[in-house]
Amino acid sequence: MIAPETHIRRALAADEEALGELDRATWSPLHAVQPAPEPPYAPFFDERHRPEDYLVAEVGEAVVGYLRLVTPTPLACNAHVRQIQGLAVAESARGRGVARALLRAAMAETRRQGGNRITLRVLGHNKPARALYESEGFVVEGVLPGEFFLGGTYVDDILMGRPIPA
Repeated sequence: MIAPETHIRRALAADEEALGELDRATWSPLHAVQPAPEPPYAPFFDERHRPEDYLVAEVGEAVVGYLRLVTPTPLACNAHVRQIQGLAVAESARGRGVARALLRAAMAETRRQGGNRITLRVLGHNKPARALYESEGFVVEGVLPGEFFLGGTYVDDILMGRPIPA
């Protein structure tokens, strides 16, 4: 269920501080392939991570989640695909449908942009995220066994995708 007070919008440059704080607060070995961020923190937005690539979830005035949606490659023959390259939800907002609302907004945005397919990558041990994606119609399309060595363990990289109906 998606809480009715959840509002999804495009990110603004003014969201940088809130999104950076959310990103650091939600860092977890369950989904991260990079070490935990430490000060001094890099800017959240840069030339590769632009505000227009992000959807933001708000409850009231509070930013409680984000999703990064981009084209996976610069190739014209791949322009119909969008890829989710980041999804975070504040601990205080979990279990209220925020991630589901962001996923559905990403599918609508993909369709709005003329795309007809959406993909993502998820670590094999991230069972909660995989279950959410599956419940929203994503299927496993590939597995890169032992792709990452995290915390002394080899972890699979799971490739998932789904079509976006017109």
